[in-house]
Amino acid sequence: MQSNIPKVPQKRIVIIGGGFAGLRLLRKLVKHTFQLVLIDKNNYHQFQPLFYQVATAGLEPSAISFPYRKIFQSRKNVFIRMTEVVKIDPEVRCVYTGIGQINYDILVIASGADTNYFGNQNLRALAYPMKSVSEALGLRNRLLENYENALITTDPEEKQGLLNLVIVGGGPTGVELSGALAEMKRFILPKDYPEIDFGAMHIYLLEASPALLNGMSRKSSEKAYQYLLKLGVKVWLNSMVRDYDGKTVFLANGSVLGTRTFVWAAGITGCAPEGMQAGSFGKGNRLLVDSCNRVSGYENIYAIGDIALMQQDGFPNGHPQVAQVAIQQASNLAENLVRQHEGKPLKDFRYKDLGSMATIGRNLAVVDLPFLHFQGIFAWFVWMFVHLMSIVGVKNRLMIFINWLWNYFTYDQSLRLIIRPKSKGTQIQ
Repeated sequence: MQSNIPKVPQKRIVIIGGGFAGLRLLRKLVKHTFQLVLIDKNNYHQFQPLFYQVATAGLEPSAISFPYRKIFQSRKNVFIRMTEVVKIDPEVRCVYTGIGQINYDILVIASGADTNYFGNQNLRALAYPMKSVSEALGLRNRLLENYENALITTDPEEKQGLLNLVIVGGGPTGVELSGALAEMKRFILPKDYPEIDFGAMHIYLLEASPALLNGMSRKSSEKAYQYLLKLGVKVWLNSMVRDYDGKTVFLANGSVLGTRTFVWAAGITGCAPEGMQAGSFGKGNRLLVDSCNRVSGYENIYAIGDIALMQQDGFPNGHPQVAQVAIQQASNLAENLVRQHEGKPLKDFRYKDLGSMATIGRNLAVVDLPFLHFQGIFAWFVWMFVHLMSIVGVKNRLMIFINWLWNYFTYDQSLRLIIRPKSKGTQIQ
């Protein structure tokens, strides 16, 4: 197979990954005289902060996804190739992919991060991660299938395992998913499955550290903990998971929990392509970069977003792996690539912390701004506004707003569908 990208006199910039960093970089460079090539295993951009709403049937996958070709359909200098990267050969400036080799003048790695199972193969095989739309849809299928099976089982232990949910990781993903599931348990599931006593359903959120939302203020962490307890979530702090066998979660302190739905949101690791020298990697499988996001040991390879580890004053272990860092690094790199092309000096990256936030449930959220921390219903409206404005596509924003509005007034959504792929041998994991 061939990539079929025409050779042109302009510099070719190849970008691996179309997440927050890769998409922002493309948008910033598209008006300049570069040939831009985006490589991604999907043909769409995914809005990761709302994966949990897909998993809990609050939104359809299409509402938080947007096709790259729609974004750049009028841009003749943008070439999109849907394929997997096999490896990079920096010596010959080439990316080897499933559709053949793609040469580059400048390479930007924005491949992001994936779930970190810390070497536990049982967790890798049996836990449900939350790093893609397909994984969120797979979790939605599993949740609904479990309730269908709970209707027909006569074994009390089996029924309890089907009803129980265990979520590992007290970061934003774990907290938001726990809160959404608790509201489903209270408002939706008893109407859909009146034969099941959902008073017996338990939602556990396990966190190995002494607090939730470790990247946020102490007040927001404590408030999130109180909100979850109010919603009926059983929050276990200082609780490290040792293993899972598909039916039972084993904790390091000797405790066990029975569940058929085990969600792992406890860590991430960099998704670096093969071919980079060992000295270019730092902690968490992230690529070491300088203050201009140039990868250590290379002149024409850059890394931005979650995959990049930039050690600066105030960030000795790198910047937080959040969307704002990715977006700001992409904007700075875009400016630097133009400056480099024009023979001007490059600008160092400086992260501006715009704040962080998390929603726990209806009218319940926490927001940390650089100058102000607040919680409750106002924080919830701020969270909704910020996320709605961050979605790609006016139609998607409208769809999400309508879904949220309907859900707010009716305490319901109509998206509880079990959708399985038809092809033999193909399963959403």
